[in-house]
Amino acid sequence: MSRFGQIAPAFLVADVGKTARWYRDVLGFGFGTHPQVEPFEWASLRRDGVEIMLQRSPGYEKPDLDPFRPGGAWDAYIYVTDVDGLFAAVADRAQVRRAPCDQPYMMREFEISDPNGYVLVFGQDISGAAAA
Repeated sequence: MSRFGQIAPAFLVADVGKTARWYRDVLGFGFGTHPQVEPFEWASLRRDGVEIMLQRSPGYEKPDLDPFRPGGAWDAYIYVTDVDGLFAAVADRAQVRRAPCDQPYMMREFEISDPNGYVLVFGQDISGAAAA
């Protein structure tokens, strides 16, 4: 049976370059593959084992993103090793939806929105179990 590797969310955005720079400047992502000259039609961004893909949508209409949708309706959940440290580093440069808090499923999480309204959740295992 085939083994799954990783998953990379693909976000439709109006301005790939502007969005990619936000991911670089705020979250520390590096550019993976992308065209050499702006305006970019697409880009791949990477940090550690996480990849996010951006695609410009011609005649861009922002996806139906409700900024007040109920919890659990996230666009990407990113596992990290120091959720509080990351929050301290990004809190003044991102739209915070929820500050770090412990969840009953043994994760400590916070939520932010990117400039396009996509909801990113960063979570750290607090169960005390060794990571697999």
